[in-house]
Amino acid sequence: MSATLRRARSVTSARRYAVYDVFADQVLAGNPLAIVFDADGLDDGAMQKIAKEFNLSETVFVLPPEAPGHAAAMRIFTPGRELPFAGHPTVGTAVALSDGGQPTDLSILVLEQKIGLVRCAVSREGDAAFAEFDLPRLPERLDCEVDKASFAAALGLGAHEIGFENHVPQLWTAGVPYVTVPVAGLDASARARCDGALWAEIAPQVDGIIADAYVYCRETVGHDCAFHARMFAPYLGIPEDPATGSAAAAFAGAIHHFDQPGAGSHRYWIEQGIEMGRPSRIRLEIDVEGGAITAARIGGHAVKVAEGTLFA
Repeated sequence: MSATLRRARSVTSARRYAVYDVFADQVLAGNPLAIVFDADGLDDGAMQKIAKEFNLSETVFVLPPEAPGHAAAMRIFTPGRELPFAGHPTVGTAVALSDGGQPTDLSILVLEQKIGLVRCAVSREGDAAFAEFDLPRLPERLDCEVDKASFAAALGLGAHEIGFENHVPQLWTAGVPYVTVPVAGLDASARARCDGALWAEIAPQVDGIIADAYVYCRETVGHDCAFHARMFAPYLGIPEDPATGSAAAAFAGAIHHFDQPGAGSHRYWIEQGIEMGRPSRIRLEIDVEGGAITAARIGGHAVKVAEGTLFA
């Protein structure tokens, strides 16, 4: 190693990092997530630059918790901006922190996020780890006046391909806003392409944030899945995301609104990332009482695919 490189490294911090594939039970599938441990001393600008360096859909920075008994505080950055909450970073970080402790069949963790406290449970069967978390905010429907023809144009589809049964486009958020866009089936889903410039013109904004496109249909590839989905977020620097827990959280509202499940607990598997060659499976559970969602949970597997040292 040259003297120049040694001097450069001596004035930076060496921080552990790992990359996990989330919402998949094998490597090189699901949604990759970078996790930077021991992130003390990094300011907002440094975190944003590091997230851009990893260039994954999200990068997590793990910090000491503010409250005793909590596992960690975490901040979540896309290549373009910080998020208050996201699903695959929550699942991946919960599994990673559990990996760092004593192996147990079940671990309960509380993570501090910008949106609030997120309670997670991590369970293990052999080498596979599965994490599930309670939604910190239940889905809320917001006003959306854009017609389906405009959404169809932005997605490269015909207006007749938007919607199925009683499902129509709506705007939902459970911390991050999404336009949930139902399409006729797998063929329409496979042909969808998001025109970032056009989407930015027509998509609604929530607190200054452009809502991303969550395209879904009831036709699926996996026989045990209830929905097939794709998510496009050009505004965040993410042309397409292979698995999106925050979108599934918002989508819980659309499922309840259109399908009107009865009282009790309802489980749905959502497949995503298939068109990208990154097959993912997200488990969504919704508790319904008195015609309303009273609680919901997102779950999925996560596996470590890489680890190393970040000099920043």
